[in-house]
Amino acid sequence: MPEISPHALRMPRSGIREVMDLAWSLPGPVIGLHVGEPSFPTPAHVLEGARRALDEGETRYVSNAGIPPLRAAIAAKVGERNGLRAAAENVVVTTGGMGALYAALGATTRTDDEVLVPDPGWPNFAMAVQLLQAKPVGYPLLPEHGFLPRIEDVEAAVTDRTRAIVVNFPSNPLGAVLPAALAEQLCRLADEHDLWLISDECYDEITFGGEHVSPGRWDEQERVLSCFSFSKTYAMTGMRVGYLVAPEALAETGAKMQEPLIACVNAPAQFAALAALEGPQDVVAEMRDAYRERRDAAAAQLDRDGVGYLLPQGAFYLWVDVRDRCDGDVKAWSLELLRERGVAVAPGTTFGAGGEGWIRVSLATATDDLLEGLARIAA
Repeated sequence: MPEISPHALRMPRSGIREVMDLAWSLPGPVIGLHVGEPSFPTPAHVLEGARRALDEGETRYVSNAGIPPLRAAIAAKVGERNGLRAAAENVVVTTGGMGALYAALGATTRTDDEVLVPDPGWPNFAMAVQLLQAKPVGYPLLPEHGFLPRIEDVEAAVTDRTRAIVVNFPSNPLGAVLPAALAEQLCRLADEHDLWLISDECYDEITFGGEHVSPGRWDEQERVLSCFSFSKTYAMTGMRVGYLVAPEALAETGAKMQEPLIACVNAPAQFAALAALEGPQDVVAEMRDAYRERRDAAAAQLDRDGVGYLLPQGAFYLWVDVRDRCDGDVKAWSLELLRERGVAVAPGTTFGAGGEGWIRVSLATATDDLLEGLARIAA
């Protein structure tokens, strides 16, 4: 067999998938707190949008960039809810939020460039950078600073090879929300060093009291690329619809790049996404309220059991401190928890070296399972 590409071999496998594989292999029942999969059904009006598209024969190729009514609806949405100045020409419909991130990275990075990624941060950032034969470089998110980036720490990671900075708020795995002043500072840092700023905003509609702010509000030099998804907001993860909002020239490039990869996003799923935006939004509030109730119940239980955590202000994850019980190897501890106690969590080191001693717990799990799983962790 000829040699496999070295950069593909170097890319590590997702630690979350490793936990999933072990959970599936066990004979007994497992409480799954490891996957960000909403426990709610996809809203009826979203399903009806897909159903109607199928009935009307919308099953053929469409534009690389997405169907025009969805691109227009997305432009209106990000203008109204995210404060971004966008027209339909700035929007590319992608295969989920990951498709938007890959398009943004692929259109901006070159071989051997460096891309700054958060640590702890979603592992797929670094994975995508490596697939593009660039180098991910972590910038620290520290507990003593509320797991928010400090401008001086990000700037210290910049070199003459740095091409882009990736930010993610509300954060997976941390649940942190970006303050407006810090969002503006990140834009000015990108300006100063002539960098792209790639903003993953997959959880933009899931915040608990505070407002999500998009860094693109402060984009003065057309260098912010904003990535979104329908998956979490509307519980439609399997439909794989996301979108990139970018300067028009880059949006055209991102759309062109989809031709050799996917040609276009599944047409009925795009009509489902259009129905999601145009239909009732009360379902979004109902799911968000349920996540907040689960967060508060989980926090109260952890407080009673004396287990530390970061109270999330957005997304649907709880970052739990197990440094006093994992003996410096949270991955081994997490796998043992799964084998011995039947509870699957994502070990913090899946998200970078800065996650040692922490675990990510998904609040997207049904409440009873969530609290039972936390009780077993505390025990």
